[in-house]
Amino acid sequence: MVKELTFLIIGAGSRGSAYARAITTSTPARIAAVAEPDPYKRHVLGEKYIWGPGRSPKAGQEFEGWREWIEYEVDRRGRAGRDSGSDEGVDGLLICTLDETHVEILAGLAVAELLDLHVLCEKPLALSLDDCLSVYAARAKAAAESVFSIGHVLRYSPHNLLLRRLVRVDKVIGDIVSVEHTEPVGFWHFAHSYVRGNWRRETLQGDGSLLTKSCHDVDFLVWLVEEPIYSTCSSPVSKAPKSDPNGSERFQLKLRSIHSTGHLTQFTPSRKPLAAGSATNCTTCPIERECVYSAVRIYRDNQLRKGERGWPVKIVCPDIEDYLPSTSTSDTQKAEDRLLSALKEDYDDTTPDEEIAKRTWYGRCVYESDNNVCDDQVVTMSWDTVPTNPDNGPEARKKKGKPSGITATLHMTAPTEAQCVRRGRIYGTAGEITYDSQHISIFSFATRETTVIDVPKQPPEEEESHGGGDYGLARGFVNAVDMVVNRGWSVQRAQREFVGCELGDVIRSHAVVFAAEESRRGEMVVPWESWWKGKLASVGLRS
Repeated sequence: MVKELTFLIIGAGSRGSAYARAITTSTPARIAAVAEPDPYKRHVLGEKYIWGPGRSPKAGQEFEGWREWIEYEVDRRGRAGRDSGSDEGVDGLLICTLDETHVEILAGLAVAELLDLHVLCEKPLALSLDDCLSVYAARAKAAAESVFSIGHVLRYSPHNLLLRRLVRVDKVIGDIVSVEHTEPVGFWHFAHSYVRGNWRRETLQGDGSLLTKSCHDVDFLVWLVEEPIYSTCSSPVSKAPKSDPNGSERFQLKLRSIHSTGHLTQFTPSRKPLAAGSATNCTTCPIERECVYSAVRIYRDNQLRKGERGWPVKIVCPDIEDYLPSTSTSDTQKAEDRLLSALKEDYDDTTPDEEIAKRTWYGRCVYESDNNVCDDQVVTMSWDTVPTNPDNGPEARKKKGKPSGITATLHMTAPTEAQCVRRGRIYGTAGEITYDSQHISIFSFATRETTVIDVPKQPPEEEESHGGGDYGLARGFVNAVDMVVNRGWSVQRAQREFVGCELGDVIRSHAVVFAAEESRRGEMVVPWESWWKGKLASVGLRS
């Protein structure tokens, strides 16, 4: 019999809800439990995906936190060993809590000997490279028995999967020469998340906006350029001839160096308009109506008053639905009052810094906030290309000393109209590709013709979730677990086929981000091979 797969959601915020929705609506699996300290968030997710509207949760369906669930699961397993009628536990869990808690939860699983559970962890894995490596060391033993996936959703959108197949399998532009990739964060989105929100402060360990916002863009470039392709299915459109008829790689790539530069340019006290005076909160600012970063304008005027009640309004006021009219009436005054009360919350010079740091301040003036992460950053990665058959004739041997390589750049920038609508250009030996979130345009040097591919439309709820990436990730994870639990596949095979990468790939991708941050802070170029070997050796690991 085929077992119905069940999962626990740890963290009932926006990411936990997104994955719960993706799993529930697009896979045969079921969300069976939630662990969340906030009773309101826990109740909302539970009613929607677990026990149903108007019902009460049963034993084992809700927990006030991950520690309570671990205690329950350890006890349940003990009872299962003694009682054949004991309830079944979940097959896996999704870690959707704040970034700084991921390592603690993963360590708790290891201590409780629950490494057989399959895990999907939201990105980033950890806020320091040492913590990433500690996870790698702890889970290395579990690699043979449980699937592990990370929230690098850009790997899983239909657009990016098609783009990669065109470039790496069909080779419509020959071999890659260089890549330019831009992450336009969006002017008010950056203010929301990285000036007023949870991710506004960097840490000494290397946590900055590059890690929290764009680690999956770095991962996307590494994945696009160098990672092995486990699935070799061709893309639906390919008019240009392949440079290699078998679609195999003619070069091996070795990451050579990483360099980064970045600044906090805009959201500083020196940029504050003089007319704003001493105001530190939008609700009391004399020029609030004129400021493009007015929190009142962003959340009330441009969101709530236009019928938008989800993100970001729900981030500012998780309980906003309780203040909205139950009928179709347009009277939202109670909800507006609730929203403004949240925006009025502020601090002053007497507030302890630890109190300021541990929460969000969505009504705070963007020029008077405690943020320090970059709002503009560029990362450059260079690879050496090594021919897979370097002794292919005497002429090749004569020229063996000529250097060859690939360069990729990421530009993460805040002051943009586009909000997370990534765009880029890939230059190849036989043509070039330009792309955004909707289209892919291929120019052939041979024919001097341009082919424009419209990426097939996804259902609206999927398209809004990282271009379908959330759903693709969720389906890949569930499929991998299903193959292990119900089809007898090895974890390694399922991991490669449906997740598309292994834990080692995840750790290395994160390491590139930390190397870029070391480069930015130290104003230096990081030589990858020696740097990476040194990091691994420092914790007793080998490359």
